[in-house]
Amino acid sequence: MTPALRFVLCGSVDDGKSTVIGRLLHDCRQVFSDELKRVEQDSGRYGTQGRATDLALLVDGLRDEREQGITIDVAYRSFETPRRRFIVADAPGHEQYTRNMATGASTADLAVVLVDARKGVLPQTARHTRIAAIFGVRRAVLAVNKMDLVGWDRDAFESIRDAYRAIANEIGLAAVEAIPVSALTGANLTRDGASAPWYSGPTLLAHLETVDVEESPAGRPFRMPVQYVNRPHADFRGYCGRVAAGTVAVGDAVGISPAGTGSRVASIAVGDRPRDRAARGDSVTLTLAPDVDVTRGDVVAGVDEPVEVADQFQARLVWMHDEPLAVGRPYAMKLHTREVGAAVTRIRHRLDVSNGSELAASVLELNDLGTVNLATDRPVPFAPFDESRALGGFSLIDLATNATAAAGTILFPLMRAANVTWQQLDVSKDVRSRLKLQRPQCVWLTGMSASGKSTIANLLDRRLTNEGRHTYLLDGDNVRHGLCRDLGFTEADRVENIRRVAEVARLMVDAGLIVIVAFISPFRSERDYARGLFEPGDFMEVFVDASLEACAERDPKGLYAKALRGEIRNFTGIDSPYERPEDPDLRLDTEELSPEACVDLLTERLDRELPTPMREDR
Repeated sequence: MTPALRFVLCGSVDDGKSTVIGRLLHDCRQVFSDELKRVEQDSGRYGTQGRATDLALLVDGLRDEREQGITIDVAYRSFETPRRRFIVADAPGHEQYTRNMATGASTADLAVVLVDARKGVLPQTARHTRIAAIFGVRRAVLAVNKMDLVGWDRDAFESIRDAYRAIANEIGLAAVEAIPVSALTGANLTRDGASAPWYSGPTLLAHLETVDVEESPAGRPFRMPVQYVNRPHADFRGYCGRVAAGTVAVGDAVGISPAGTGSRVASIAVGDRPRDRAARGDSVTLTLAPDVDVTRGDVVAGVDEPVEVADQFQARLVWMHDEPLAVGRPYAMKLHTREVGAAVTRIRHRLDVSNGSELAASVLELNDLGTVNLATDRPVPFAPFDESRALGGFSLIDLATNATAAAGTILFPLMRAANVTWQQLDVSKDVRSRLKLQRPQCVWLTGMSASGKSTIANLLDRRLTNEGRHTYLLDGDNVRHGLCRDLGFTEADRVENIRRVAEVARLMVDAGLIVIVAFISPFRSERDYARGLFEPGDFMEVFVDASLEACAERDPKGLYAKALRGEIRNFTGIDSPYERPEDPDLRLDTEELSPEACVDLLTERLDRELPTPMREDR
């Protein structure tokens, strides 16, 4: 049997996508009798075909979809014929569900693009074709549906075919097969359409049964991301994964990325059966001799053609989160079997997917597609998406909610990343610390405006200085006069503000200082990012806690009053959120404690946390 075909069915609203899938399932005898009976019963209530059975209901499973007659979610169904097995994704047609379309395209081998013969090629037709191409689909089938409603007009079909092929050629898709169909009757969908004697090509089903979407293994280097290290006992260590490209044989020399170590394949197993060779798509367990250090997320490759390794990339994103993309905000990046920290460092442009034009953008909103610069917190093995979907496709995960924030494809590495390395200095942080007779520390005070951060930070700075310690105070307002004077108070600007301050604080700690940071820093993910820059024990998160009512009553700068009058936008606690620390190192309740009492608690904590031998040497 020909290998299984994964395809995405896309098009504009009401073009008949769900009816196409329902017809395929029904005519291929893939519907259980009780399921068909349920659909027949539901057709009178939800259907769009009067008393006739509405086969679209086989796919439109969500209640909202049935009531509106549209598809919202990505519905996956599988079916098979004697010649092939199929997995089809029914992608929603509305523009606001672009992210769902991208999800369906991300694993598809082919796109079936549906067009209503009465409406012709629409902007959404081009949008979906472009999204499919961005996510690796290289072949498309144009199915001109509802031909029965235009009398099987040949001129209408050929006009739509020519218009769509012009779009496909501009995008770079391979030759497009165009088929006139009626999903309602099945004509040219699953059986020959007698109403169109002028069409001599295959039915849609026949084309799908025979189309070749397998890439030739010839010339493709071996690639296998390690998914699992199998260690059932002390005498066996195997490396499990799915071969992403090429072939591998027992005795082949291989390299491990990103470490760059080399070894040879000692054995190959598929399941519990030994094999001499494995190819793309095989799920295997490899053993190596000599054994070398290999972990989940590493990539095993041919020694003469190793995978690239980088920590900065240019990439395309489809933004899937309700909250806009904030430049500099940390996310988890899932790339093949590896997970690393990552942040977008620059939005280069937003893509108008209806015509391919590049638009200037400072943010990406829900369903936007854009090109960005991306940095990871460590080098990762990868391949450009055009070379390998398995090694070049990734997702960004929101650290606070674990929701998928974006799906992306790597275009190419930014070469400057490979040329910029950390310069090792002879004078280390330890040397500077000993000269100052103290252990450096970042004391990060977070809380809403007027909670008391600046007052406590100033008193702490003065007390530590009087004790002979070497300190520096970074205050939110002061920093905005210089380092961050170009930033406003949007969410994206606040993220960048904290990123800059955290990096400066890290350098000050490296200089041996106790640096006190007093910033609202309202977002939990940015505070976590700041903590992640420091070595364990060098960062203390202090939550300066006071209720919104108490802060508004104090209001020494009159900011709450202005915000409530609408004179200040994006003000924390009023029209911008403050995410309370879940597990701070220290909480100071400034409604119960005086500033001096808060400083007492802070210095007591610092005396306990910071080693004393260096202070005793004075």
